[in-house]
Amino acid sequence: MKFSGKIIKCGDNINTDLIIPGKYLTLTDLQEMAKHAMEGIDPSFTRRGKDSIIVAGDNFGCGSSREQAPLALKYAGVKCVIAKSFARIFYRNAINIGLPVVECETIYDKVEEGDKIEVDLVSGSITVLDKNIDVKAQPLPKFMLDILREGGLLNLLKKQTGK
Repeated sequence: MKFSGKIIKCGDNINTDLIIPGKYLTLTDLQEMAKHAMEGIDPSFTRRGKDSIIVAGDNFGCGSSREQAPLALKYAGVKCVIAKSFARIFYRNAINIGLPVVECETIYDKVEEGDKIEVDLVSGSITVLDKNIDVKAQPLPKFMLDILREGGLLNLLKKQTGK
């Protein structure tokens, strides 16, 4: 499973309220919710977010355990999120809804906004194409790759149970 796109760079401690402000949690249309992704820190995000890869610092997704945060990013067109570290509940919510997330401590300081990047979830390799930089992240375990391949945990369970 490989993804490529332009980097949108974020700092440390990007919490779920910054990812999707609380006033939009009543929205049930995921496309409508996606229009407000990252609105609090970057009003241009939804225009630039399609086919992007977020590269963030420490503790991405901290705060409340709202599942809407990774959903907003996914439906805004984010292909993958790479961070030095994630809040655990955000990490699992992202995998469960089919948004690839990768922990990598070394990439953040080597990239800039707009760099083109390629991520291989199976091998854990991350390549910054503009700068010919290769780094290794921890590859995702098979069960997480299976969830992502099916577009989320519910899709995988439906496939496995035939329901």
